[in-house]
Amino acid sequence: MRHFLLIPRLKLHNANAMSSPYTIGFPAMTAWLGAVHALERRLHQQNCHVNLSKVAVSCHDFNLQTYKGRGDFVHSIVATANPLDKDGSRPAFIEEARCHLEVSLLIEIDGLLYEQREVLLQHTANLVLSMKFAGADVLSVKPCSILDLDEDKDLNQALKPILNKLMLGHVLIERRDLVKQSMQQGQDALDAILEHLKVSHTSVQDEEGKVTWTSKRQTPGWLVPIAVGFQGISELGTAKNQRDAHTPHRFAESVLTLGEFVMPYRIEHIDQLLWQYHVDLENNLYLCQNAVNV
Repeated sequence: MRHFLLIPRLKLHNANAMSSPYTIGFPAMTAWLGAVHALERRLHQQNCHVNLSKVAVSCHDFNLQTYKGRGDFVHSIVATANPLDKDGSRPAFIEEARCHLEVSLLIEIDGLLYEQREVLLQHTANLVLSMKFAGADVLSVKPCSILDLDEDKDLNQALKPILNKLMLGHVLIERRDLVKQSMQQGQDALDAILEHLKVSHTSVQDEEGKVTWTSKRQTPGWLVPIAVGFQGISELGTAKNQRDAHTPHRFAESVLTLGEFVMPYRIEHIDQLLWQYHVDLENNLYLCQNAVNV
């Protein structure tokens, strides 16, 4: 029996939409797993000792704070103005992409006892409203619940009630397999990502001179670039003015791959939509991955 905590219809205001140095859009998976880890630590402080190991994110509504005026070729970020300096001058301008969104979080719980269920729901309802998710303020959330998945029963029938809770929305899954296939054919990783995101436009002219345009991608589906973690680019050690003097630090860069937004009814196994931490010390990788890819 597997147990899941459902945080439904979480409305967030001004989430961090700059998921990496190269991409703007849906918040990075590191932000969602970081929020789940913060929730777990707060639960432990309330003597509710459970492990929140994996998370799935279903997006119901998304509003990226950008503006495109008449005649503009690209969108501009709708930014906020920083407070004035002591001398009254305007401080340095730093673009921060923001978004408003509504999501449902499905979090797997390890080590849940029956007598902990009501306590967990009570503490979660109080803690979520005071937390930040992807840097966003929580506007509202519907009552949380605990869902059980009995894998000894027919999997489709057992999984369907859980997936119904994530509708109507799109869940984010990893499509690293597409990047791997392109790299095995000799493409660079970045070229492989761009190739799958590229939209090709073609035209056909019939005998009467009528032109018909078609647009398509190399691979069908709602594919997006996503940030899934970091790769260390320096040795473990200490850094000047680091917050925690007892934890090793290192410089790192963002890791990008392909993701896909799919409707929950297309999911065949629960692990297809669950994300968890994965560390590859040989390659200095600190990643968020779909559970099926670990």
